[in-house]
Amino acid sequence: MRRALRLALLLLALPVLYLLASVLLPLIQGPGPDLSGPLTRQIGLLQGPIHTDILFPLTPETRARFAFAEAAGVPLTHPDAQWLLLGWGSAAFYTSAGTYADITASAVLTAATGDDAVIRLDALGPLPPLENLRFLPLSEAQFQALLTQTSAAFASKTKLPHPGLTGTDAFFPAHGHFSLFRTCNVWLGETLRASGIPFGLWTPANWSVTLSLNRHLPGQTG
Repeated sequence: MRRALRLALLLLALPVLYLLASVLLPLIQGPGPDLSGPLTRQIGLLQGPIHTDILFPLTPETRARFAFAEAAGVPLTHPDAQWLLLGWGSAAFYTSAGTYADITASAVLTAATGDDAVIRLDALGPLPPLENLRFLPLSEAQFQALLTQTSAAFASKTKLPHPGLTGTDAFFPAHGHFSLFRTCNVWLGETLRASGIPFGLWTPANWSVTLSLNRHLPGQTG
């Protein structure tokens, strides 16, 4: 009886500990190289309710780096294309539908317990002012490191057989494994820190990303 009670209390405590860690650990800066320098580059972070995408400006350099996406149907060279959207996530969850309302319980369970990872690329035009859009000024070294980190995240540059979510996007196999403890936002934090961009130690949730940005990059968002 006592063993069952202890187990029940532990199961009840785990979500509380997870939530507490998702608030406290983003406030602690994680390790990363020092690539500071003049802030001559800029990227965007587009935060949804549970997911954050990286936005790269579509320059000749970034178009060349991700040129394989053009053949997959992502219109990088379209005259109106100004930004490349890049996001990492669970294959079952990320590709299941175009809106959160369409996501199935099985996709959520698969993502929480462990799933293959995918990367989504899309081309965007001019960006309107949005409350969930932040711009980060970077040094040249940070920007180049971020390009290298995100490029290395692709397990294959061959498009997955999925129609996409917008008609201009494509999904690709990615390195890594998605789980409740390594979410899309955790991957984002790992990738930014590896690129010399100050970020929280563990950022599993959307609010974790916000806390980390406000703590470690004050005055560098807008």
